[in-house]
Formats: sequence, structure tokens, C-alpha cells
Amino acid sequence: METKFILFSGKGGVGKTSMASTTAVHYADEGKKTLIVTTDPAANLSDVFQQEIGHRITKIEGLDNLFAMEIDPDKATDEYKERSLAPMRELFDEDLIKVAEEQLSGPCTEEMAAFDKFIDFMDTDEYEVVIFDTAPTGHTIRLLELPVDWSKHIEESAKGSGQTCMGPVALIEDSKKKYDDAISKLRDFHKTDFVFVMQPEETSLEETIRSSNDLQELGIKTTRVIINGLIPKEETINPFFKKKHERQLNYVEKANSIFNSIKIQTMELFDAELKGLEMFRKCGSKLFVGSDKNE
Repeated sequence: METKFILFSGKGGVGKTSMASTTAVHYADEGKKTLIVTTDPAANLSDVFQQEIGHRITKIEGLDNLFAMEIDPDKATDEYKERSLAPMRELFDEDLIKVAEEQLSGPCTEEMAAFDKFIDFMDTDEYEVVIFDTAPTGHTIRLLELPVDWSKHIEESAKGSGQTCMGPVALIEDSKKKYDDAISKLRDFHKTDFVFVMQPEETSLEETIRSSNDLQELGIKTTRVIINGLIPKEETINPFFKKKHERQLNYVEKANSIFNSIKIQTMELFDAELKGLEMFRKCGSKLFVGSDKNE
């Protein structure tokens, strides 16, 4: 069994969590063992699935094949530090341990801890589908730059001082393969889908174009764009909604023109919040049936 990875990204508030959760429920309903993980510090999987989740893999109630986790940045950093320091405690005296602790106290350690937790789920064959509900695009792009940056940094540091802000290089060189494997999977569109969620408006379209280009520079291909939040056609009898709907369709047309080789999907607004399994199934019936371009 080869795991399929699906990453959802986009501006804050465009509906990434809703689309990611809809996709997770869809695959779980198909009988695939599915995990949805959020890397967004403002995570709300607990809210949309209406149960406590937190910083641990949790089974979603009412669906045997679906599991979820909200990565807590602070807890991830603490776990990373302890994992890095544990082997050193048996080898070095207290003074050297303190130096290592200081090296593990910078912002780069927090970044690395978040990415390390992220790729833990890319290094597993326990699930058939792993879905990442990521933080807003700028944070996500930085997260995805890390394996490239740190793989090079570890290699260069090994030739020099042998120290990084993650501690002695000798203790983390094994991580280089882990990071390189993650890069390989992220760049392989057969293994990883990268999905941008956007609203049918100018700023959201511009952000999606810019971020997709940034990904391309990292060798990561955008495989799908979901245009979320369209006003349903039946509501356009109201002149206000009719005018707004026409503007939205203009941005849908622009997106189709710009992303002409990428699958484009559209999703209409619902008259209720997207929360709970039944609402995600309702959304999935539209997202996965009859709404795809290029199908």
C-alpha cells in the first residue's frame, strides 16, 4: 500500500479546513484509512468535527476509517528538543548539555520542530491517505522550503563547525535522508496532490498565482485549485447577489485561463456551516461529482 498525500493551502479564511475535511470524509467513506492533520496554529478541526482532538492522533467519532490531529507548535518544539537532547545526556557533561539547550532555543528550532512533525506523517505507511490542512500560504511555503534549506545546511555544517541551532550535526545527520525523502515525495505529483483553495475575488486569485509560482520554484506542482464560496445561481434573482455572482464568475474564468493545465473545481456556498460528518458528505457530493474541469 502506497500512501497518498494531499496538501491544502490558501489565504486565511478561504475554506481550507472545510475542503480538507470534506476530502478526508470522502476517502474514509470509500473505506480508505485516512488521517487529516492540521499544521495551522489557529487550528479548528475540533470545532468542525465537533469533538476534542488536540496534539494526538484521534479517531473521529462515527467513522471507523478517519483519524485527525492538530499539531501544537509549542508541544512539537518541546518534543523535538527532548528527542534531540536525550542521546546527548548519556554522552556529555552538564555544561555541554546547557550549550546544546541554548542552541535549541532559537526560532529556527521552532520551525524545524514543526516541519519534523509534519514529515513524520510523510514517513508512514499506516494510512492510505494523509491530508494536511496547512497554515495560510506564506507560512506553508516557508514550511516547505525547510527540507531544502536544512538538508543543505546540515551538509555544509558537517564540513565546518559541526554545530547548528538544532545542536551538533553529528546527531542530526541521519535526518538529512528524512528531509531528502520528504522533498522527493512533495515533488512527485503521483504521490502528492497540492491543492490551493481560493475565493472568487481578486486578492485571493493573486495570492494563489503567487504561491503556486513559489511552489514551482521549489519543484512542487500545483495539481488542483478549488474556487470556494460561489453564490448559488438560484439566489441570483436578488439584484445584489446577481451582480456579485457575475463578478465571481469573472474570476472563475480568469482562474481557468491562468491555470489552464490544472484541474479547477468550484464549490457553492451552503446555507449552513460546514460542520459534522453529514455536512461534509453533502459538500463531498458536490466536490467529487460533476464539478471538475478536465474530467
